[in-house]
Amino acid sequence: MERWEKSLLTTGTPPKISENSFIVNEKSSCQCRLQQGLTELMKRTKIKDLLHGEEGEVLVKGWVRTRRDSKGGFSFLEINDGSCFANIQVVAEHTLPDYSANGKQMTTGSCVSIRGNLVASQGKGQAKEIQATEIEVYGPAPVETYPLQKKKHSFEFLREIAHLRPRTNTFGAVMRVRNRLAFAIHQFFQDKGFLYLNTPIVTTSDCEGAGEMFQVTTLDLSNPPRVDGKIDYSKDFFGERTSLTVSGQLEGEIYAMALSEVYTFGPTFRAENSNTSRHLAEFWMVEPEMAFYDLDDDMELAEEFIKYLLSDVMEHCAEDMEFFNKRIDTTILDTLRNITDKEFERLTYTDAIHQLQKSTETFTYPVEWGFALQAEHERYLTEKVFKKPIIVFNYPEQIKSFYMKLNECGETVRAMDVLLPNLGEIIGGSQREENYDVLLKRMRDKELDPEEYWWYLDLRKFGSAPHSGFGLGFERLVQFVTGMENIRDVIPFPRTPKHAKF
Repeated sequence: MERWEKSLLTTGTPPKISENSFIVNEKSSCQCRLQQGLTELMKRTKIKDLLHGEEGEVLVKGWVRTRRDSKGGFSFLEINDGSCFANIQVVAEHTLPDYSANGKQMTTGSCVSIRGNLVASQGKGQAKEIQATEIEVYGPAPVETYPLQKKKHSFEFLREIAHLRPRTNTFGAVMRVRNRLAFAIHQFFQDKGFLYLNTPIVTTSDCEGAGEMFQVTTLDLSNPPRVDGKIDYSKDFFGERTSLTVSGQLEGEIYAMALSEVYTFGPTFRAENSNTSRHLAEFWMVEPEMAFYDLDDDMELAEEFIKYLLSDVMEHCAEDMEFFNKRIDTTILDTLRNITDKEFERLTYTDAIHQLQKSTETFTYPVEWGFALQAEHERYLTEKVFKKPIIVFNYPEQIKSFYMKLNECGETVRAMDVLLPNLGEIIGGSQREENYDVLLKRMRDKELDPEEYWWYLDLRKFGSAPHSGFGLGFERLVQFVTGMENIRDVIPFPRTPKHAKF
């Protein structure tokens, strides 16, 4: 039977066969299936390729965005398959086979397969359209119950139907931009010879020392084993208390001390009870770690990284970015170009405090040396003082993490933050402390148990080297690039306090 089908599909004639061949018994069946086989040979073409392809017969599959019926006996369908922002218009005559049955099901949200001829469009707004010759409805979407009809919906409402919101223009565009930024992150570091590293999600280390971690346990929470009144974690799955990671940095440093330049890009978790538009409980972090980099090298890499990502997404997601510039934030493209076209200003934390103190601006949070810069301070510096991105470095020791290298003055550490207009901090990084004695003292000063970080201290015992790194919150980058107001709208399934649906 296979020989018969292959010969018919390739030459149009059956093969020579013997009288006793099994194929003889299947001849009639295979001839009946010839047309079906030829039909199946046509491959689906994505809409992004159709819009720039040659005219002729095509097969497109996707979801109906809109439908408009004409008194002339045909319908106009707008089909989208997610491959690009644009739809393709389909003109379907009511005389098509089975149209009377399928036509009623071709409503907004329904999934369809359409075969037809790609031709130059006679209407405005699109260069090409499909004149349908065959339509199949894979899955209907009843008008009475499908929630995404023509009316506009708030982003708050769409979060409640996270399984359907990707079908909207906004969330389709967000995810294509997110995808492109993720690709560009890997491309940037791979082109520079960095190695991609997967760090553990389950860990015993609190990198930031804030204690805001989600615990991981298999113990019976209603009756955990106890010793002297305390939970006995030796009976737990890992034999000790474990949590979801807040950062892959410490593990990244291990491999930087052997492979020179590495980067991590994965999920991280913070059990911070915050319901702001800039916080998530689960988010993705990009964290490079580089041996033999000092703070200046770290800042140069961070600036180059940001410029690369923004330039790349404007080039490869132009249509989606035009949508955001028109419908979400009319200044977003100008803001991105202002960043890619200018050198970042660099100033010390002390100079930043002086700039803020001499201003006439009224700030909600106090401006004093030794206090952390707040978003209002960061935006004032980037938007009103320098009118471009800035990198603030050499922060007070007491407001930064234990692993940051202490400056000779003993009062500041070699930390840096990249601040962008309209956002504030996008990157935080530092030169890491490579001196064993200094690191040990800083741990004790911050009331951290050195025994819990024995392996981290070991890196300073055996072949220690100057090294640096930084971290970038991926969702905050996507939020900035798209102009979306709430960070919950730039991740497929947001995890926030009291919300873990889907």
